[in-house]
Amino acid sequence: MAERLVGKAAPDFTMETAAGNGKEFGKVTLSDYNGKWLVLFFYPLDFTFVCPTEIIALSDAVEEFENLDATILGVSTDSKHSHRAWINTAREDNGLGKLNYDLASDINKTVARDYGVLIEDEGIALRGLFIINPEGELVYQVVNHLNVGRSVEETLRVLQALQSGGLCPMNWKPGQKTLVAG
Repeated sequence: MAERLVGKAAPDFTMETAAGNGKEFGKVTLSDYNGKWLVLFFYPLDFTFVCPTEIIALSDAVEEFENLDATILGVSTDSKHSHRAWINTAREDNGLGKLNYDLASDINKTVARDYGVLIEDEGIALRGLFIINPEGELVYQVVNHLNVGRSVEETLRVLQALQSGGLCPMNWKPGQKTLVAG
């Protein structure tokens, strides 16, 4: 049985990155996000079909996440060189074009394994999305099959619900009342 991650300290990581501008390489660690919300998402492979729809949609919504003091980081088991090549490939050619956040390389598959999303026999990650709070606690996770993309709107809604500090009922939206325990 998989170990529960929600409610615990997020698994630490250090990964190399390809900058969203398609030029530089860098390195990122979990501690780089101390004091900020982190939306960490895993996708299976570069140069595929569902993945760019998610990556581009999150990039297009980055300002909304930044307004909520959240940073986005995408991760796959591809190399930083593959990430950069995909960023530098035009969208009409199945590329990403420039992004508003970095893509991290989990080429040794450690981070995907630590987050419970690695498909061991294929060496790729499931579509896992994790929200880590400013204190480093993993407070949300959703993992789904390779053929189904995730929702930017739902990710934003959940982030706002987590930030509300209240008890949020199903379909809660910002501005609505939270529940009172008792």
